[in-house]
Amino acid sequence: MISLNIEKTAGCISKEKVFAYEALAKDAQKALENGTGLGNDFLGWLHLPSSISKEHLADIKATAQTLRENCDIVIVAGIGGSYLGARAVIEALSNSFTWLQDKKTAPAIVYAGHNIGEDYLYELTEFLKDKKFGLINISKSGTTTETALAFRLLKKQCEQQRGKEMAKKVIVAITDAKKGAARITADKEGYKSFIIPDNVGGRFSVLTPVGLLPIAVAGFDIENLVTGASDMEKTCGLDVPFAENPAAIYAATRNELYKNGKKIEILVNFNPKLHYVSEWWKQLYGESEGKENKGIFPAAVDFSTDLHSMGQWIQEGERTIYETVISVEKPNHTMLVPSDEANLDGLNFLAGKRVDEVNKMAELGTQLAHVDGDVPNIRIVIPELSEYYIGQLLYFFEIACGISGYILGVNPFNQPGVEAYKKNMFALLNKPGYEEESKAIQSKL
Repeated sequence: MISLNIEKTAGCISKEKVFAYEALAKDAQKALENGTGLGNDFLGWLHLPSSISKEHLADIKATAQTLRENCDIVIVAGIGGSYLGARAVIEALSNSFTWLQDKKTAPAIVYAGHNIGEDYLYELTEFLKDKKFGLINISKSGTTTETALAFRLLKKQCEQQRGKEMAKKVIVAITDAKKGAARITADKEGYKSFIIPDNVGGRFSVLTPVGLLPIAVAGFDIENLVTGASDMEKTCGLDVPFAENPAAIYAATRNELYKNGKKIEILVNFNPKLHYVSEWWKQLYGESEGKENKGIFPAAVDFSTDLHSMGQWIQEGERTIYETVISVEKPNHTMLVPSDEANLDGLNFLAGKRVDEVNKMAELGTQLAHVDGDVPNIRIVIPELSEYYIGQLLYFFEIACGISGYILGVNPFNQPGVEAYKKNMFALLNKPGYEEESKAIQSKL
């Protein structure tokens, strides 16, 4: 199992203060379990891992196989929770250089619909001109601007290049069960489709087809991913004592740190494959807790890379931060540092050591330096990068987020602030139905 260690927060907060949250954490979990808290119509993720059927996984795997057999590239069109979970898992488990290799065992996964970059979309469509590509369109409504725009362009290109019949075979919709533009399009065109459950918000959707289908297309074992999440569901269950529940302790620790002026949480990894896990985590916690003028600001760094850029600020900047470090215990490969006769770089003292030993000492040295610099450290240890343990990590963060949000006193499952930019954008673009907003915003300009 993954493990949690809060010992290095002791210089700022006491374990006794953390454990004083036991009743609050238990009440938060009861509210989640009984559906009595804010946002209780979005709790479908809570027991999702243990409720996924073998038949459902088989359907996803069969669709993934169709895409794998007919595509060199599969585009995942989605934004926020509609793509970050899948990308987090795929990037964590993939060979870092597979996309450069001529011979591939699975289609390359490429992402679109997560920005409105004209150059990005032009370059993508140019790149795809001679490629056998398919498309997974992920949108509950089908009208999210970034994703709908990319889908409109890519659907047309796929049909032109591959023909309408093949396009039907390699375009998959993941959307609402009954309503919305994406559902209407899928039914009209005859696309294979999967449902985004009404009671699962985007940032909690990685274990629905939203995440599972792209992960399966990329060639990874979604059954082991779900098993890992299901085992973590048990480990963090309502019946588990507070002292043995890592999600409850993490939620309590971060709230006590916040209470003591630590307003920024920096998620740290020492493995570059975890970069998109951090991006997924930032959305999960930022969108869940950042409301009512409250909430810890979620930031992330990749070490040791960012020690040469952000390291100075973390070591000696404003003391409003703490770190949560994800440490991977065992890498998947072995590489030894060679000896060099000239030793011009002075690295012969490392000869014969594993590169990971150097990395682990960088990790330990950084922790010691940052704790000495008044940066509390939480440590999450993951045994290895595999589907099973990534599944555990994802569910751990999800359940801890629900508990933490309720302790903070906010609704962790809505995102009213996300709509503000959309209203302004639609008004500025003169979208039908926004005439009054357009007049109002033009007066401001």
